[in-house]
Amino acid sequence: MNATSSDVLALPQAPTTSAHDEELPRSIYLAVAGLACLPIGLLWDISHHSTIGRDSFWTPAHIIIQLGGIVPALLFASIAFKTTFRGTQAERDASVSFWGFRAPLGVWMTIWGALAMMTSAPFDDWWHNRYGLDVKIVSPPHAVLGMGMFMVGMGVLLFVFSAQNRANRQQGNRRGLFCAIAVGVMIAMWADFATEFTWPNLQHTSNFYAVVSTPFPLLLLLAARASKVRAGATIAAATYMLIYIGMILVLPLFPAHPKLAPVYHPVDHMVPPAFPLLLIVPAVAIDLIRWLLTRAVKIENQDPASMNTAMPRPRWWQDWLLALMFAAVFLAVMFAVQWPFSAFLLSDAADNRFFARSGHWPYFAQPGEWMNKFFDFKNDPLTLKGIALAFVRAFISARIGLLFGSYLLRLKR
Repeated sequence: MNATSSDVLALPQAPTTSAHDEELPRSIYLAVAGLACLPIGLLWDISHHSTIGRDSFWTPAHIIIQLGGIVPALLFASIAFKTTFRGTQAERDASVSFWGFRAPLGVWMTIWGALAMMTSAPFDDWWHNRYGLDVKIVSPPHAVLGMGMFMVGMGVLLFVFSAQNRANRQQGNRRGLFCAIAVGVMIAMWADFATEFTWPNLQHTSNFYAVVSTPFPLLLLLAARASKVRAGATIAAATYMLIYIGMILVLPLFPAHPKLAPVYHPVDHMVPPAFPLLLIVPAVAIDLIRWLLTRAVKIENQDPASMNTAMPRPRWWQDWLLALMFAAVFLAVMFAVQWPFSAFLLSDAADNRFFARSGHWPYFAQPGEWMNKFFDFKNDPLTLKGIALAFVRAFISARIGLLFGSYLLRLKR
């Protein structure tokens, strides 16, 4: 089949193929559940620092974070041993070799990331003993931890997407759902590390839109292109929001008090995170546009000879046009919803358990009117130059997301 002009706008989905299915669903469940421990543990750890202060390494939050790397790594190590010594020929064909052992590519990335995470633990403990409390979220030991966490996340993504692509149609749809959920967990993890740049008080600045335009178009378009499920981007964004809203509602249920001075803002419960970004709105727009364009291509190419064939892959320049379109859609929709919503989050109407206007401030923040005002609005206003920079970032991010999504859509080992 020859590509038509409407293929420029298509986000193609490759056909699924039948393959072995031994114990893969259980592996997918455990891998995604283990991955979810990473953003949940990070949010818990940030809350611990904001509520209690620096404590020993053996806090529940730190343990949850480490389990987020250890659980997938142990699971994948068992898969590597099984594939190497007792694997079927189909399992060995769907694996790569490393030091004589055989396993899917994602297995090795996850194990490497888990080792980096465990290495960061004593480094972080030494850093605090030497230099004291964290001034910012990003520090050298946290950088090592973050690198390990993202390697674990990438490994899990590779694993679940390769499992999706090896499954038959019915199994592929179910696994596609978990692929989209796994991408949503990655979005939550990115949001954790971007916390200090995305406070509601910073959401009227150019830097905020540059920050959100960097990782999130990539991940949303990756979910839209590579997960074999309808509304992949929406499912991913909803997963991120559910993780954050769950922590906002659950954390304050636990009583806690500051243990380190000075205490400017007394708290008597665990401090929740700020309300999540409304990424679900641009995600819905991406999925809707993708569905309309793909449907238009199918209708145009509908004939007896092409009814059951896969849609043609786009030419090299077509994804560049897609990236331009989706970058513009993401930035425009994000501005339209987040600009007024951030003003709402600073208003009295948001001062409740659900939106947590005043509940997310740490004990060491001195209360004042500044808490309900926008920061850096005079020093970093939203300008045409700022919007242009954010659009460039969104375009690059979207292009990488489409490229990586195409790779994951073909990955089978």
